[in-house]
Amino acid sequence: MRIAFFSPLPPAKSGIADYSAALLAPLKQIATVDVFETAPANLDSYDAILYQLGNNAYHSTIYETALKHPGVIVLHEANLHHLHAERTIKRGNWDEYVDEVAYDGGPHARTFAERVRRLEVGPDYEGVPMLRRILETAKGVIVHSDCVGQSVRDAGYTGPLTKIWHGAWIDRDPTKPPLRDFYRSKLGLTPSNPLIGAFGFLKPYKRIAESLRAVRRLTRLNPNVRMILGGEAHPELNLDTLLKSLGLEEHVRVLGYLSIEDFHHYMEASDIILNLRYPTVGESSGTLLRAFSLGKPVLVTDIGSFKEYPDEICLKVPCPPDTSEEDTIFEYLNLLTSRPIYGRTLGDRARRWVEQECPWDLVAQRYLAFLKGEPTTEQTKLPPPPTTEVPPEQILTWAQDEGGKQYTNTHITRLAKTLSLTPTGDESKSILEMGAYMQITPALKYQLGYGHVRGCYYGKAGQTDHHEITSDQGQPFACDIDLFDAEKDLFPYPDQSFDTVLCCELLEHLTADPMHMMSEIHRVLKPGGSLLLTTPNVASHRAIHAILHGYHPSFFPAYILPRKPGEDAEARHNREYTAKEVHLLFWEAGFEITHLETGEFLDAPHPEQHFISHLLEHYNLSNDLRGDGIYCVGRKAGPVRNRYPGWLYA
Repeated sequence: MRIAFFSPLPPAKSGIADYSAALLAPLKQIATVDVFETAPANLDSYDAILYQLGNNAYHSTIYETALKHPGVIVLHEANLHHLHAERTIKRGNWDEYVDEVAYDGGPHARTFAERVRRLEVGPDYEGVPMLRRILETAKGVIVHSDCVGQSVRDAGYTGPLTKIWHGAWIDRDPTKPPLRDFYRSKLGLTPSNPLIGAFGFLKPYKRIAESLRAVRRLTRLNPNVRMILGGEAHPELNLDTLLKSLGLEEHVRVLGYLSIEDFHHYMEASDIILNLRYPTVGESSGTLLRAFSLGKPVLVTDIGSFKEYPDEICLKVPCPPDTSEEDTIFEYLNLLTSRPIYGRTLGDRARRWVEQECPWDLVAQRYLAFLKGEPTTEQTKLPPPPTTEVPPEQILTWAQDEGGKQYTNTHITRLAKTLSLTPTGDESKSILEMGAYMQITPALKYQLGYGHVRGCYYGKAGQTDHHEITSDQGQPFACDIDLFDAEKDLFPYPDQSFDTVLCCELLEHLTADPMHMMSEIHRVLKPGGSLLLTTPNVASHRAIHAILHGYHPSFFPAYILPRKPGEDAEARHNREYTAKEVHLLFWEAGFEITHLETGEFLDAPHPEQHFISHLLEHYNLSNDLRGDGIYCVGRKAGPVRNRYPGWLYA
C-alpha cells in the first residue's frame, strides 16, 4: 500500500512531530510511505493520504492541503481554533477568520468574531472548535480517545472513525544502561531526595501553580523533596515570581527547553510525574505515554482523554469546579513519597499496560488496517485462558523409578505451577511439550483434556521415540517424542499444527540461536495459539544475594560431567534471562503477553534474602518480578517482528 503522509517532523518543537517520527519507522516497514509537509504535484497515485492535524501553525499548510486533496485525518485534539487563528488573523486575513467562525458556529459566533476583529475580546477558542469544514471533506478520522471521537460525531461527522491509542516510546534494549543516577547527580540529589517532575510546554492550564502549592505543603513534611520543571515556560506563567512567592527556590529547579534525550533521562531520574491539565479539548499527551513506559507513577487530571486510562495505572485528580484539586495533589504526593513501594507498583502496572497496548509497531498495524478498511478497534486484554489446578500427588503418580520420584518431588512446585498456567484443551486441541521428560506429559491428556499430545527432545533430527508409561494407579499413557535440535533444525511439524506449546526449562540451555526456536514455535502454533515458557530468573532476589556475597548469580552455573567415559555431557545452563528479556523475546517473536510472573521453583523459605528487598526499596529499585523462576504465557498475535534483535545478538 502506498501512503502519502503529511506531518511536521523534528526538529520542529511539536509533540506531533515527535509522534509522526516514531510512527513512521514501523509504518515504513509494512507499507510504502512518502512524507510531505506541502502537497506534491500528483497525489492520485497513492492508495491513501494521511494528515496529522494539530492545533498550531505547524499544520497550516497541511490543513489547506487536506481541504484540496481529501484523505484520512488524524485529530490529536477536538479543537482547531488556534490553527485557524494562525492561518488567518496572523496573516491579517480577518474576513476569512470571521467567515470560518461563522461557518463553524453560526450567526452568534459571527457576532462574537466581529468583536474579536474590533479587539474588544479574545477569540472564543473553547466555544468554537472549528472542525466542521475539515470533517466535511475527510474520508476517515483517527483519534486517540473516545472523548475526541464523540466530539467528532457531535460535529456531525458520520464517516469512518476509529480510536488508536497514542503510541509509547518503549525502550526495547535491556543492555542499554539507565542514566537515572547520572542525571540525579547532575541535580545534586541523593537517594533520600524524592524527585517530582513536570514536563512539556509549561502552560498555566497544566496546573503548574496548583502543583507548586501542593509541593510547598509537602516540603513542610519532608524537606528532602525536590521538583523539576522540564520544558519551555509559557509567557503567561512567570515561574520566577511564583517560586519566590512560595519560597520554593531551593526545592524546585526550572530546566527550560530540553533536548529529547535530556527530556527522557530527566523523566527517568524522577520518582513521580505530574501530567495535569484543565481545561482540555481531548488532547492526548506523548509525555504521559513516555512516563508510563518508564514505569513512573503519574498524576493525571480526571478529565477528557486522561479519564479513559485504566484507574490501576495512574492517580486521577479532580478538576474545577471541584475545590479539592490542590488537596488531592498534596495527598497523592505525600502517599507516593512516604510509601515509594506503592508508586513502584503503580508504575510497573503502567509500563506493562503500554507494552501491551501502545508499542509503535502495533499502532502502525492499526493505522494500516484502518486505511485498508479493516476493523481496528483498539486491542483489548484477552481474558486469561481457562486453567486447571492439578494436585501434586497426581503428578507424582507418573514417576517411573526412584530417581524420577525424587526429581519430581523436588521440583513439584514448578511442575504444578506450570500445569496451572497451561491453557486447558479438549479432544480437538493439540499440544506440544518441548523437553518432554514425561513428568507432566500425561497430565496434559488426563487432567487438561488435550486430545493430541506430542513431545520433543534434543537429539538427531528425524528420529521419533515412542514412550509408554503407566501410573501408580494402573492408568496407561503413550506419547511420541520427536528428536531434533530446537535452535538449529526445522521443527518436524507443518505450519499451524498446535494450539499450545510448552517450552519449560529449555531456553536457558540454548547456546547459539534462541530466536530460531521462538520463530519455529511461532510457525507451528495456530493463530491465537498459546506459548507457555518457564526459565530461571537471573535478576531474582536469590541472584542479587549471590552476587553481593561474591557468588555466581545463575540458578545453575555448574558444568555437567558426562555420565560415562567418552559420552557427551548434557547441556548446561548457557544463558539465564530476566523477566524483562523474556517479555522482549515474546514480543520480538510476534507474541502478545497474556501472563507474566515470577515465583518459586523450589518451595522453601529464604529469610536470608529479605535484606535484598529492603536494599532495592531504599534505592528506589523495583522488587517486582524477583522470584527464582519466570513463568510467561503469550498468544500468537502477528508475524515475527525481529529475527535477530540487537539486545540478544552481537
